[in-house]
Amino acid sequence: MGEIDSCQNVTDFDALKRYEHQTYAIIYSIILLPGLIGNVLALWVFHVYVKETKKAVIFMINLAVADLLQVLSLPLRIYYYLNDSWPFGRGLCMFCFYLKYVNMYASIFFLVCISVRRCMMVLHPLQYTSCRRRMDRTLCAAGWLFVCLCCLPFPLLRNSSSDKSEKAVNGLDPSERCFAELPVRNLSAVAGLSLMVGAELFGFLVPLGVVGTCTLLTAGNLRQDGGRGRRVRVPAGDGGEKRRALRMVLSCAGVFLLCFLPYHVTFPLHYVAKARWPSAGCGFRHAVLRCHPVTLCLASLNCCLDPVMYYFTTEEFRRRLSRPEISETLQLQRRLSCITTEDKALTSEPH
Repeated sequence: MGEIDSCQNVTDFDALKRYEHQTYAIIYSIILLPGLIGNVLALWVFHVYVKETKKAVIFMINLAVADLLQVLSLPLRIYYYLNDSWPFGRGLCMFCFYLKYVNMYASIFFLVCISVRRCMMVLHPLQYTSCRRRMDRTLCAAGWLFVCLCCLPFPLLRNSSSDKSEKAVNGLDPSERCFAELPVRNLSAVAGLSLMVGAELFGFLVPLGVVGTCTLLTAGNLRQDGGRGRRVRVPAGDGGEKRRALRMVLSCAGVFLLCFLPYHVTFPLHYVAKARWPSAGCGFRHAVLRCHPVTLCLASLNCCLDPVMYYFTTEEFRRRLSRPEISETLQLQRRLSCITTEDKALTSEPH
């Protein structure tokens, strides 16, 4: 949102701002509790039960951390959209604004890693039988660094200086504005298009192509095994493992299409609408400005969908989360705690 032009008067601006704030507040409130419970539970399960697995658990842990960071920033966002005021300082505002995009592109990165790893485990099972923890950790650290650096333009392009003309239009003190109401620095058309094309190409299209390729390769390998199943003896459990891998890769592709595709479709359109290009008509701009908040919220929906994906595609996760397993683990932990306490008491007694 910015200056008023021929397509937008003060009334339209206020109605659009109310619509955006209501949309964000409602959808983020819906996402908050399931996302918080799901990702905390996922991290607990991965830490306690699945430490020794040979699957892509390290990538799932990092994906859950990225989702949890996004969920933890939602209460501040909800407060702002409900109260139309940001009393927490500009630094925290910029950090929450930055965290949104770090979460989105970190999630994309780790979904790609999970898809590639599962695909390679199906195509080259002997090569991926051992747990490559060191390589996975290095890849995760490099991914976080790369994503954090690439997302820096999002907050850096937001102008932190106050603008009296904008204050008169928006009815908000510049120090109380955050997120969508932050003014954007002026960029040349070439610089703006370059940043937008780079974000679209390397942030979404290339990862989507990788996930799509992994899906086709995994499905093709499973179909090959099905076609020769009568002639070739398949090791016990191998077919089920491949089907679980295919479900995981398909789930990653589904999260891509549902959560990230709508945003990356409206992202360039939103840039055109905000730039007020002469070719962009008023109806087009109005439709894009109304759709963009919904697609941005969908990009946060992966915080809820990722834990569901873990549950339905990872047998160990589902088994360990069942009620008997939880009760057995709690009993085991209590026994270990009692044994530890008794040992300490014995060692502390005088001899």
